[in-house]
Amino acid sequence: MLVSNNIGHPAADQPAWWAAYTQHQHEKSVAEMLSAKGFEVFLPLHESMRRWKDRQKLLSLPLFPCYVFVRGLLSRRLQVVTTPGIHMILSRGEQIEVVPEAEIDAIRRAVQGSCRIEPHPFLKIGERVRVMRGSLEGVQGILVRKKNFCRLVLSVDMLAQSVGVEVSASDVEPVACVGPKTVVSEGLDAGIGNIQRNFPSAGVNYGARLDSTR
Repeated sequence: MLVSNNIGHPAADQPAWWAAYTQHQHEKSVAEMLSAKGFEVFLPLHESMRRWKDRQKLLSLPLFPCYVFVRGLLSRRLQVVTTPGIHMILSRGEQIEVVPEAEIDAIRRAVQGSCRIEPHPFLKIGERVRVMRGSLEGVQGILVRKKNFCRLVLSVDMLAQSVGVEVSASDVEPVACVGPKTVVSEGLDAGIGNIQRNFPSAGVNYGARLDSTR
C-alpha cells in the first residue's frame, strides 16, 4: 500500500480522518451505521449512467470504491473495526494512518460543487495548479486535459487513488511556478508514465499494514 510520507499521527485525544476498507458495495450501509454510532463520516459519491439492454439508470456510486472516510478518536477505534461490512482500517505498524484534512476538504468541495466529478487514474506527475475562482477557489491539484475538457485531479495519497473534476483552464494558475500556464494531455503518450493505482491485496507487502480485528 502506498503511503504518503507527510501523513502525521495526531494525539490520541484529537479526532482524525481514517480510511475504512469495506466489503464490495457495502460503502453506503457502512456509512449509515458509523453515522448512527455518532461518527463524522464522509462518503463522496458521483453519478454514473449504467445501461442495460432494456433500460438505463443514473446511479450514485462511491468515488473511492470499498472505502469510507471516518473521523474518530483512537479510543473509539474498536467501534469502527467491529462495524459490519468493514474489513479493516488502513494503518502502518501499530498506528492508524491519517488522511490529511486538506485532501478531505478538497474532495468535499469538489463533490459539493456544480462541476462533473468522477474517478481518475492516480497521478503523481503533471503540473500542479491552484484554482483562482469559483467554488474550488484555493484548491490545488494536477491539471490534465481529456478530449476538449480540462480536469483538476485531486488525490488521496494514502489510497493511491484520484478523482477528476472539470475546470476551466482560465480559472487555474501554476503553483510556485513562473511563466505561462500549460496543460498536460492525459495518457502515457503525453509523458505521464508514473500512473499508479493500488488496492489492499492479500500476500502483498506495500510497507503499510491493514488493521483488522481478525
